Amino acid sequence: MLLQPLFTTVAPLILASSSPRRRQMLQTMGLSFTVVPAAVDETPLPGEPPPDFAHRMASAKAQTVATRNPDSWILAADTVVTLDGLILGKPRDRKEALTILRRLSGRTHQVVSAISLCSPARGVAHTETDTTGVSFIAAPDELLAAYVATGEPMDKAGAYGIQGAGAFLVRRIEGSCANVIGLPIDRAIALLLCHKIIIPAASPSPAS
Repeated sequence: MLLQPLFTTVAPLILASSSPRRRQMLQTMGLSFTVVPAAVDETPLPGEPPPDFAHRMASAKAQTVATRNPDSWILAADTVVTLDGLILGKPRDRKEALTILRRLSGRTHQVVSAISLCSPARGVAHTETDTTGVSFIAAPDELLAAYVATGEPMDKAGAYGIQGAGAFLVRRIEGSCANVIGLPIDRAIALLLCHKIIIPAASPSPAS
């Protein structure tokens, strides 16, 4: 627990995501915001590369919420797990979760997160992506099955949570760990600072 917030939010900010992990990361930084999940069709286009899909989804989520909140800043994100150029989504059941984990076992996959910041009133619409390489240990089936039995993989892209018990599967990370959780927080904070949506908490407010 921080003794005081790291940042102060000085402009209306909306997080266009229902992800509790993204919400928690922003709250940890001391940010004030409202949560307005965006309902968009998350079906990949035929032959669409995973980074392009994540970019399109983050942008669509931000734009969807922005149409109803034109005077606010909208921050949206989308994260995909990809192996061999294919997107590995959330498992539909425990059998599929085990199948996904078997595919990832002993190999390096990529986690691509896109973040989108937009404000119609200010003419801002910016989306960028970040990629992290994640190498898994070669885990035997009994370990993978035990992990699936915990229930943690069921609402996670790629069927694992690096911030939870799934951390035992990870041997090496190349890039941002926060990106794997679902939000490249360094890039998000940089964008919010650049557009003066937040300021360091120790700084005077723009009006002072």
